[in-house]
Amino acid sequence: MQYRVFGNPFPAVSLRMNRGESIYTQSGGMSWMTDSISMETNTHGGFMKGLGRMFSGDSLFMATYTAEQDGQEITLTASLPGEIHTLEIGPGKSYIAQKGAFLCAQHSVNLDAVLTKKISSGMFGGEGFVLQRLSGSGTAFLELDGTVCEYDLAPGQRLKVDSGNVAYFEERVKYSIETVKGFTNIFFGGEGLFLTCLEGPGKVWLQTMTAAELANKIIPYIPTSGK
Repeated sequence: MQYRVFGNPFPAVSLRMNRGESIYTQSGGMSWMTDSISMETNTHGGFMKGLGRMFSGDSLFMATYTAEQDGQEITLTASLPGEIHTLEIGPGKSYIAQKGAFLCAQHSVNLDAVLTKKISSGMFGGEGFVLQRLSGSGTAFLELDGTVCEYDLAPGQRLKVDSGNVAYFEERVKYSIETVKGFTNIFFGGEGLFLTCLEGPGKVWLQTMTAAELANKIIPYIPTSGK
C-alpha cells in the first residue's frame, strides 16, 4: 500500500492499494474512490468492541474497503482544519489517542477503547473517560486539530497540558490529572479546574486547537430565530 497526505488547512490522505489490500475506517469516512474497490460494513471485532469505540468517539460500525484490482485509490479527508499524522504500529510502538482521532488503518492494526487509569482523569481531563489505543502492526492515520507539536520527554520529565490539547502519545507515557492550585487561578485563570499531566519517558503530540474551542468561537456568530 502506498499513501499520500496532502492539503492545508483541510488535509486528506489518498491510499493506493493493490488487489486484496484493504483498510478500515469509521462509517462515512470515505470521500472518494476508484471503481474497483469493494465496501463491507460491520462492527469490526464484535458488538462489544464496537460499543467501546462509540464511547471513544468513533462509530459502532466500521467500513472495510478492499481493492479488487491493482492500482486502486481511495481518499479520506479530515473533518476540521488541522493535520493528518501517519503512525507505523509494531512491537513496542503502540499509541494512545484522543477521542475521535482515528481516521483509518490497515486491518493488522487494532483499534480499542481504553479507560483512563483514574476516574478523575476521565471526568475532568478534557479527553473523556475513554481514549483510543492503537496496537498490533501496520499503518494507521489520525486526524488532529490545528497545528501539532511533538515533545520527547525524558524519564521523569513532566508536561502540563490544558484540557483537550493532548493529541496522542506513546503508550509508555504516564497520563494523570492535576488540580489547578489557588482560588483566583481556578475562577479567573481561564484554564478550568484541572490540567493533564504527561510524564516521560516517551513522545507526546499536542494540538493547538480543539473542536470544542472552535465551536465556542463560532457559536456567537450563528444567527438565532428573530434576528
